[in-house]
Amino acid sequence: MSVLPLVFTSGWASGINAYAVVLLLGIFGATGLTDEVPASLQRTDVLIVAGVLFLCDSVADKIPYVDSVWDGVHTVIRPVSGAVVGALLAGQSGSLSDIAAGAVGGSTALASHFVKAGTRMAINTSPEPFSNIAMSTAEDLGVGGIVTFAMFNPQAAAIIAAVLLAVGLALLIYLWTRIRRFLRRRAQRREEKRLAAEVREATGAPPR
Repeated sequence: MSVLPLVFTSGWASGINAYAVVLLLGIFGATGLTDEVPASLQRTDVLIVAGVLFLCDSVADKIPYVDSVWDGVHTVIRPVSGAVVGALLAGQSGSLSDIAAGAVGGSTALASHFVKAGTRMAINTSPEPFSNIAMSTAEDLGVGGIVTFAMFNPQAAAIIAAVLLAVGLALLIYLWTRIRRFLRRRAQRREEKRLAAEVREATGAPPR
């Protein structure tokens, strides 16, 4: 079960930026920093594609509303990537079955993806773009830092990823409640204005 912490951490990171995870793992394996990375992730063509897609992700993720569309497209891609990376890592180490590792990586990636997408939807209720840029930059740095840390201390990195996932889910619940409350109040105000206009029209009262 020694590879399980790395599978969990890579799954969490894949839910935020799957291309960064593939790129980092491939670089770590190709440079000989670790022997946990399978050869399929170290191939030059895989690294090039992952690098290009990472750049595309980095740009799209910083543009308001475009980031939410990008998240929608990656609702399937990120969990699948987390599952595949987890299965490959398990196959390389032989300490965990591919199916179990794929399930852990995929489910963790799906959970962190929902946290990322939901948080970004909440941020997009703000008219300024700076919060999108700040959040995206923090996510990229966080993924890079934790995946790098996981190469040298996988257990501690997995604990950090688990804490971040739990905090993210709690924050998502909090933000979702606030967004729903805001939308309900806005709909109620519109309904009140509509009813007031109908009453004024029926009574012949001057518009206010």
